[in-house]
This record gives sequence, C-alpha cells and structure tokens, in this order.
Amino acid sequence: MADASTAPAYHVAHEVLSVVFRVSEGTVEVLLWQRALAPDQGAWSLPGGLLDAREDLPTSARRLLAEKVDLTEVAHLEQFAEFSDPHRVPASEHADRTLASTFLGLVRSGTDPRLPDDTTWHPVEALPTMAFDHAAMVHRARARLAARLSYSNIGFALAPRAFPVSQLRDIYVAVLGYPVDSTNLLRILSRRSVITATGETGQATRGRPPALYRFTDSYLRITDEFATLRPPG
Repeated sequence: MADASTAPAYHVAHEVLSVVFRVSEGTVEVLLWQRALAPDQGAWSLPGGLLDAREDLPTSARRLLAEKVDLTEVAHLEQFAEFSDPHRVPASEHADRTLASTFLGLVRSGTDPRLPDDTTWHPVEALPTMAFDHAAMVHRARARLAARLSYSNIGFALAPRAFPVSQLRDIYVAVLGYPVDSTNLLRILSRRSVITATGETGQATRGRPPALYRFTDSYLRITDEFATLRPPG
C-alpha cells in the first residue's frame, strides 16, 4: 500500500457562478458571457470565477459579478445549489476537478446595466450553446425562482420600485409560465402584506390612471411556506 505522503497531490478547484435573471418585455432573461478561451471556446457561460481563499461565498459572488461583467445592480442574491460531478469541467494542469457553488441573482425590471461587449441577456426559453453544465444551472435556478414566487416576496427584486398591478402580473406570468389574474394576485399579495398601495397613480394608456403599488419589504421574506400559485383550470 502506497504511503499517503508519497501519493500524488489531488487538486480541487472551487468556482462561484451566478445565474442572474431579469424580466424584460414579458420574457425571463439570463445574463451570459461568451468564452474567449478553451475549453468550450465560443460557448456562453454564467458569470463567475474561482473562490478567493480570503472570501466567503456571497462576497465572492458579488465581486466576480462586478469584475467579470461590471454588474453591481443586483437586487437579490442567494446561494441555491452545488454542482460536483467529477467530470463537469475537464481536468487541467491546475485542477483535477472543479466544484461549483451557484447563486441566484435578480435585477429589477426597468434597469439596464451597462455590460461588456462579450456579455448580454438571453431569453431562458432560447438559450444559446452553453459551456459545461451551465444550462442545467439556469433551468434549476428558474425553477427555484418560480417556486419562490408562490411562498415569498421575492418579486421585489424583479419589479420596479413602484408599479401598477398589471405590470406585476406580467412579471409573474413570465416567471411562472401560465396566466395569472390581476385581481386575484392583488388580493393574495395584499392579504399577505407583500405589497402596499403608494397612494399615487401611474400614466394612463386608456381610461383612468392605474393605482401604483410597492413591495412592503426590499429583502427576502417567507410569507406562506405552504402556498402555491397554481395555473388556472
């Protein structure tokens, strides 16, 4: 039996990746950057990089978003999954395997952060060719977001600071993927104290100006852990 002291070193890298969503014109989009180097050169990737030994995971995620894609306007960021398949990233001279800690990030509707030339928003329903296992990460994060909408106030990180109910409904429809009734949504979210009337009105497209609402809190709060927003029918 080989002595442990003479066994070859086994190097494990730890990367931190962020799945950042926004809702734009009724479509859920994810932020991706195009790889310029091998492996998977030309494929689209989630923003991220290696964990710094001096950082915790959330600090690393925010730093990497700022450094890699110039993104600092993230309204919500939470760790949601680990990806540890030994072959998820090809081995290299620097690491025998690479673990990934992934974060779900959200950007408010109406904000349009300036991005580098190699970075852009892509519709989740029409992803380009993705590097490694990043497409699986996007789909798992999307499912996490849809579930969160049912039992928390996470919509605060997707909606503008003030909005008519119709705009909030459109955000819910985009994320959930099925119709949502505005009146029912207003009733449920008001009863849970998730949204509050601002006392102001928005610009009218026809008829009288719509009432504007805001989210009561700008941090994640579980409102009803057993609630679900089901499709009609």
